Amino acid sequence: MRKLKIVALSFLLANSFWSCEKDDICAEGTPTTPNVVIEFYDAANPENLKTVSNLGVVASGFTTGISYNGISKIKIPLKVNEDVTTLQFIQNGSDSDNTNDNSDVLTFNYVRSDVFISRACGYKTVFQLNDNSPELINDSNMWIQSRTITQSNIQNENETHIKIYF
Repeated sequence: MRKLKIVALSFLLANSFWSCEKDDICAEGTPTTPNVVIEFYDAANPENLKTVSNLGVVASGFTTGISYNGISKIKIPLKVNEDVTTLQFIQNGSDSDNTNDNSDVLTFNYVRSDVFISRACGYKTVFQLNDNSPELINDSNMWIQSRTITQSNIQNENETHIKIYF
């Protein structure tokens, strides 16, 4: 009888170890697909950050977008299923008065790579901007005067990728 209890207890103990599963939870803080980080600078004093008021950013094909007010740095997502993202940067675009909006279009061209993170987290996409990206589409009333790529390899959000001067 004692042997039967020992065998049964051993079986239960062994079964508890066999039925354990790996924890398939993606931990908070795990790196995910990064956004492009853009800083705004004063065109007259290129070393000085400049605050943008009432900035609206709208992706191609959409009528509404993201609104920012009183910022000098933004993070914008790029498309993970295409090699091109076109965005309108609208000065005065986040206020209710549409008559004073000034829209400039930036086209981001890049190469995408999927990087495996873990079984729980899956993949993230990293981007490599092309040399002339983002392309600034010229119009008759541009508020963005120029842009500079400071880091073309977008793997994280810890650094500025593009500087916009206005």
